[in-house]
Amino acid sequence: MNSWNRRTVTLLAGLAVVAGAGACDSGSSPTTSTTPTASGTGTIKIGVSTDEPGVSLKEGNTYSGFDIKTAEYVAGKLGLTPQWVPIAQADRVSALQSGEVEMVVATFSITDERKQQVDFAGPYFVAHQDLLIRLNDQTITRPERLDGKILCSVTGTTSAAYVQSHYDKAKITLREVPSFSECVRNLANGDVDAVTTDDLILAGFAATPEYKGILKVLGFGFTDETYGIGIKKGNTDLVTKVNGALKEYISSGAWKQALEETVAPSGYKIPNPPTVG
Repeated sequence: MNSWNRRTVTLLAGLAVVAGAGACDSGSSPTTSTTPTASGTGTIKIGVSTDEPGVSLKEGNTYSGFDIKTAEYVAGKLGLTPQWVPIAQADRVSALQSGEVEMVVATFSITDERKQQVDFAGPYFVAHQDLLIRLNDQTITRPERLDGKILCSVTGTTSAAYVQSHYDKAKITLREVPSFSECVRNLANGDVDAVTTDDLILAGFAATPEYKGILKVLGFGFTDETYGIGIKKGNTDLVTKVNGALKEYISSGAWKQALEETVAPSGYKIPNPPTVG
């Protein structure tokens, strides 16, 4: 999009924001000494998740989590103020293609298929697909022991795609729902046997007061999920600038600090940073 960094991008009339949020929001997590501030009045619309504790969570008008801090840092380095646009996992690609958002920072795994549709800056984190189960479940001890089980995942995710391509559909049942919170609620209620997605997201849910002591992460990561910042296909100028911001995010120590503030409290072990670009 031309002159993206010199003007506010206006949301296309008639587009409905997914997940029940009808408009973008500027509410954000408290800034730290490592969070750069916008140098001008320009804004940038960023698609984010809203139900991932520790990663990307909306409570009232406030957004918090590692992805939010990452997006804030990048936007600040670009001299822009982020405007949050809640999007469903299944709509991350289409939101970029339609111009509804200019960036997506939403545990967005870089895959060859997605790179045909959108561009990516990054990576800025590497997670691993895992399983969330009930604490007292002794029947699921490894990812290979899922015969006869009902799994839950979110539509449009690499986690759901992995289950569909690597497990015998005659032996397990995969239920796809719109949100992670719905999957986790179904698990706690006994409606499914396990939730599968990235360990970073699962650890956040397991550490919440609602589920602590009830659910646990199995701890056998079986894929690498390389997170990138999604950008509309062909906007190489923005990709270059975001990569530059991410490199500084990591080298300055702000990346580690963001993880320590948002993810580490769940007990998740902070990994080494990936190489950007």
